[in-house]
Amino acid sequence: MSFSALGLSDQIVRAVTARGYTKPTPIQSQAIPVVLSGQDLLAGAQTGTGKTAGFTLPILHLLSNKVVKRSPTGKIPIRALILTPTRELAAQVEESVRMYGRHLPLQSMVIYGGVNINPQINRLRGGVEILVATPGRLLDHVQQGRLDLSKVEILVLDEADRMLDMGFIRDIRKILALLPKQRQNLLFSATFSNEIKSFASTLLNQPVLVEVASQNATSDLVTQRIFPVDRDRKRDLLTHLIKTHNWYQVLVFTRTKHGADRLVKQLHQDDIVAMAIHGNKSQAARTRALGKFKDGSLQVLVATDIAARGLDISELPHVVNYELPNVPEDYVHRIGRTGRAGSVGEAISLVCVDERKFLSDIEKLIKRSLPQEIIEGFEPDPRAKPEPIQVGRQAKHQPRRGQRDNAIAKPSSPSPSKSPAKPQRRQSVAIAHS
Repeated sequence: MSFSALGLSDQIVRAVTARGYTKPTPIQSQAIPVVLSGQDLLAGAQTGTGKTAGFTLPILHLLSNKVVKRSPTGKIPIRALILTPTRELAAQVEESVRMYGRHLPLQSMVIYGGVNINPQINRLRGGVEILVATPGRLLDHVQQGRLDLSKVEILVLDEADRMLDMGFIRDIRKILALLPKQRQNLLFSATFSNEIKSFASTLLNQPVLVEVASQNATSDLVTQRIFPVDRDRKRDLLTHLIKTHNWYQVLVFTRTKHGADRLVKQLHQDDIVAMAIHGNKSQAARTRALGKFKDGSLQVLVATDIAARGLDISELPHVVNYELPNVPEDYVHRIGRTGRAGSVGEAISLVCVDERKFLSDIEKLIKRSLPQEIIEGFEPDPRAKPEPIQVGRQAKHQPRRGQRDNAIAKPSSPSPSKSPAKPQRRQSVAIAHS
C-alpha cells in the first residue's frame, strides 16, 4: 500500500516521498484512514513505529481541505492542538508538521517551557492553525489571555501514558474544559494501564482501537545483553566498552538527574566526550547536547527517562542502561531508541546485585530471559549483598508551575464523567519497532 492509496493529498504525498518514505508503517496504514474519517482514535503504539506521521499526515489533509474564516482582526484560529509530555517530543512533532506540510498553506508552531516566552507571544499574535505544546506552558499562555482554544477541531494526546505518569492529569483536564465539545480526539499511548483506560473513557467518543506490536514487546532488531558487574565498577566497565569497541553515538540512561551529571564528569575524566540532558538543564543546553549527539560530534549522551522521551535519532547504534529503571516499562521505551526504521541496534545493561529485582521485573514484562555475559576483569563479587536503591519516580505531589514540563508526579485518579467508550473495532498486527 502507498501513501496516496490511503487518501492523502498529492502535496502531502510529495513531501513524504521527499523524505524517502514510500510505504506506510502498520500504525500509519491503520490510523490514517480512521483519522481521515473523522472518528475518535485510541492507538497503542510504541516509540519508533511511525506514530507521529500516523496523526500529522491526516490532520494536515483534513485542515487543508477545509477553508476557515479568520477572525475580524485577521487572526488564524487554532484548529488542531497536539499535547506532548516533553519539550523534545513537542519540538519533534512540530518539525514533522512543518516537514510534511511544506507544500500546504498551514501555519504551525511549538510552545514549551524553559525558554524565553516573548518569541512565543509574538508568534501567537498572528495566529496558527496547528499548535504543538506541553501542558504547563500552554496554560501559562491561556491564563494570560494569549490563546483561544474555542475553535479547535482536532485534539491529539501523544504519549498519554507518560503524561499521566508525569502528573499532567489536572492540567489536561483544565485544557479540555477550554475546548469545544464537538471535536475529534486522538489518543496515543505505548501502554494501556487502568489509568489510561479510565481517562480514555471520559475523553473519547466511540473510538476505533488500533494496536501495533504486542504491548511491552521489544524489537527483534535490537540485540539485548546483560553485563553483571559490581556497583562500584560500572563506570570503569562502561569506559572499557566504549573504548575497546570504539563506540560512538552511545545513549546512556541513568535513573536520576544527579546520577547523569555525576557520570558525565566521570566520563570526562576518562577522556570520553559526554553531555547530559535532564529536567534541570536549560532548554538551550538540552537542544545543544541533542544537536551535537545527532551530528556525531558528541560521543555519549547521558539521559534520564523523562528527558529522553521523544528523542528521534536515526540509526542509533548503542543504548546502555547504566542503571536499570525501577519501572519495567521504561526499559522497553529506553531500548526502543535503537533498532528503528529497519536498522539493527544493541542494548546493553550494566546490572549490579542491587538491581536483580528490577531485572526480574523486566524479564517478566517482556516475557523472555535476557542473555548474560561476564566481561573478563569485571567479574562481580559473588559475596556482594544487595543494598536499597533510591528510585526517581517517587514524587507524590503535583509539580509546581515552573516544574511541570519536567517533573514527575503520581497521577491523580480521573473521575469518570460518562460511561466508558467502547471501541468500534479492534485492528491489530504484530511488528517490530520501525
